[in-house]
Amino acid sequence: MHHGKKASWPRFSLLLLDLEEYFFEQHIAYHVCKAGDAAARRISGSLKICSKSLIFEPDRIEEPVLKISLRDCSRIEVEDKEDLFRNNTRKQFSVAFSQVYLIKEQNLVAPYKLQRGGGFFIFELEDSRKVDDVVQTALQLQRASRLEKLGDQTAMITAILQSRLARTSFDKNSFQSVCEISNMECEAEMITPLVSNPGHVCITDKHLYFQPLNGYPKPVVHISLADIRRIYKRRHMLMPLGLEVFCTENDPCSDIYLKFYNPKDRDGMYYYIAAYLENHVTEHTADSYMLQWQMGQISNYQYLLHLNNLADRSCNDLSQYPVFPWIVADYTSSQLDLINPKTFRDLRKPVGALNKDRLARLLKRYHEMPEPKFIYGSHYSSPGYVLFYLVRVAPEHMLCIQNGKFDQADRMFNSIAETWKNCLEGVTDFKELIPEFYGSDSSFLLNSLNLDLGKRQGGKLVDDVDVPPWASDVDDFLRKNREALESQYVSDHLHEWIDLIFGYKQRGSEAVAANNGKPVKYIKGLKKKLVFPTSRS
Repeated sequence: MHHGKKASWPRFSLLLLDLEEYFFEQHIAYHVCKAGDAAARRISGSLKICSKSLIFEPDRIEEPVLKISLRDCSRIEVEDKEDLFRNNTRKQFSVAFSQVYLIKEQNLVAPYKLQRGGGFFIFELEDSRKVDDVVQTALQLQRASRLEKLGDQTAMITAILQSRLARTSFDKNSFQSVCEISNMECEAEMITPLVSNPGHVCITDKHLYFQPLNGYPKPVVHISLADIRRIYKRRHMLMPLGLEVFCTENDPCSDIYLKFYNPKDRDGMYYYIAAYLENHVTEHTADSYMLQWQMGQISNYQYLLHLNNLADRSCNDLSQYPVFPWIVADYTSSQLDLINPKTFRDLRKPVGALNKDRLARLLKRYHEMPEPKFIYGSHYSSPGYVLFYLVRVAPEHMLCIQNGKFDQADRMFNSIAETWKNCLEGVTDFKELIPEFYGSDSSFLLNSLNLDLGKRQGGKLVDDVDVPPWASDVDDFLRKNREALESQYVSDHLHEWIDLIFGYKQRGSEAVAANNGKPVKYIKGLKKKLVFPTSRS
């Protein structure tokens, strides 16, 4: 996930929507308030029509963003109202609701405020001619949100979305050059963490384009085919519909991730990009990466990134985020000794099996359990775990996934040593790490945004992450953690962890023998036992 310190946050973000909600259209609008003088009566801003909510984003940052869930609306109707401060009639519509969310007051990223007790808002649109259409769209979406079965809601919203896509097409005025030739056009969604944005895709002889239906965050995204270095077919929600494009060799984050509505479109788009790349870029397989790794041509870090990619893991999909191992097991010493094998975690075992006493209790429960049996009650990677680590740089993602709240202060990522201890001793905590722990960007360990993440028992505020005694600061921690990953000990033993996560110890008798959890996906070529060199040249 791309992150870093931001000077200011955009007011509106697709993360303000519910999970699996779509943003359809926006209009310049005014929130008409009862109180105050003429100037204060009309708050200018933008009204967003979304598949499950109406969101009003005021121009003034002091004012909160208003989010009204359509299922909480009791009435949405047009009102012709005489504007007392102008000599004309302006068309307005009212929205009556049981509760409303107040978000980003003073433009601060903070838990949402829920205002209960009911009320109503009156809105005007800059273009009064659109009021009737907006009200009809909102009423149609409200009917969908009030259907009893979630499946029926989804089906109705999908039908509305498909109708909108069918009525529009890719605007060729967006081409970078008038000489470009379109090879293929289709409908798709651009995927970013927790967000899906529908629109139109077009590939020409020079560029790959994506045009969002709502024009957000910009009217068109374009990537030069000459810049593309790698492409991967992805499973999205377990369906063969994803395509991810990278313009870099070693950055874990891609340049665009597209989800298509059928495999034929995905495969067609892949074909056109692959045909272009065949003449420019060598395609790498698991075997070719393994060979490069064995010969010392790529680092342990790079090899793990490539394996994650081949296993369908992506920084754009928090449910399939790249997974990296805990390497260091010593978080108390003042010096990190990378010669001593005891400094390192046992890479032959999954996190859940590192503590033999806890494992014994888990196995006892497993043997007493009816089918379907499982050893561990949670996975080594999940969206919640990823955001546990990244909350300081991705607070809006955390608020999105937790209904507008941060986690309790004592359950936050407060200390490296504490987190490791909990992974060794916790009843349900078996999480591994993410690539950021071995990268060069330490911002995820610092509260540079001055977020109010709560107060711990004992009164200490949640702030920067505490690093072990052997690190002078967060940058030194990352540097030494990376040194540990690239050490001789890890080079000799990393294949054992790879077998657990990506290879032949994921399932069956080998997984049982290794006390390993449930698999996600094999990498072709890693199903069999691989013979790795004990040292690298």
